Amino acid sequence: MAEKTLSRRSRLDYFVYRFKALDLPSVWRRAREVGKQHGKFAPFVYVDMLYYAGFKDTGFQDYVDWDFAILTRAERATFMTNAISNHIALRYDAAAQRTLFEDKIAFNKTFGAYLHREWFEVEPNDADALRDFVTRHGVVIGKVPVSNSGKGVERYEAADVTDWAAFRAELLGKGQVLLEEYIRQHAALSAVSPDVVNTTRVTTFLDDAGVVQLLSFAQKFGIGKQASDQQAFGGFFTLMDSSGKSLGAGYGSHQKIYAKHPVTGASITDFQLPMADEVLKLVDEVSRVRPDIRYVGWDVVVTPDGPIIVEGNWMPGAYENKPSATGVRTGSLPRIRKIVGF
Repeated sequence: MAEKTLSRRSRLDYFVYRFKALDLPSVWRRAREVGKQHGKFAPFVYVDMLYYAGFKDTGFQDYVDWDFAILTRAERATFMTNAISNHIALRYDAAAQRTLFEDKIAFNKTFGAYLHREWFEVEPNDADALRDFVTRHGVVIGKVPVSNSGKGVERYEAADVTDWAAFRAELLGKGQVLLEEYIRQHAALSAVSPDVVNTTRVTTFLDDAGVVQLLSFAQKFGIGKQASDQQAFGGFFTLMDSSGKSLGAGYGSHQKIYAKHPVTGASITDFQLPMADEVLKLVDEVSRVRPDIRYVGWDVVVTPDGPIIVEGNWMPGAYENKPSATGVRTGSLPRIRKIVGF
């Protein structure tokens, strides 16, 4: 039987962590931006943001992203936040096994059967082996094994390398000791954003009955020739229903809303993820490999040959509805509470 409350200790630790990192000028800048956008009195928004951060498990960016300034208290209470997501992860993901998801090399070794692509460790191999791997694939992705939000990720092309020993030294200097074969995505994804590998974020929870429950289903899109579709690189996402149909416009950081992709003009509101059923079957299977990590945000890419796993995140964060983008003023928290049992 799942516990009915999340850990008070994790909540306290998170509050202390957030308090130590508190940057009041940054909060004020956010409050002014929110006030201007929604026609609200900025000092009131400022105080409200601080109150919700301190007592309602709502980070400042959550307050901005989920348009709390225009919602009632009852409506706000329906929204999943990053703080609540963190509490669930700390409660249901075994501490001893989290490193399998934090370290991308450890992840690749654990979930290798689901990657469907070659990968290469730079440190134990020499420049000749590096040249063979990169030239065989033409394009590769370099990764720092322990990072998040797409940080430490770069795309490299074999044609650009003239000195392989120097290239190896460059990778080691950047900490990019993991290289992976570049993923060729499905044409439906390339039609929207052709220059980035666009991942599907599927957040799952393995419940007490051993059923893999779908908590959120989101399609991320990159903008321009970036190495990642993460918001830190200017990307955005749209929520989807269980059939893979977009639920509305996409949205990213700084209150940007995308009914269409800003480069290709492809419709985000009409987007349909190909092979959505296969994506859900894949995450159902892979979620059972480490049943002691019950709450995971899986990054999947649909290729012409089917979906593949990119990585898993034991602390998935919140992928939630944005009222100003969708017109819907409620979130997913009541459904998630029922599934998880808190």
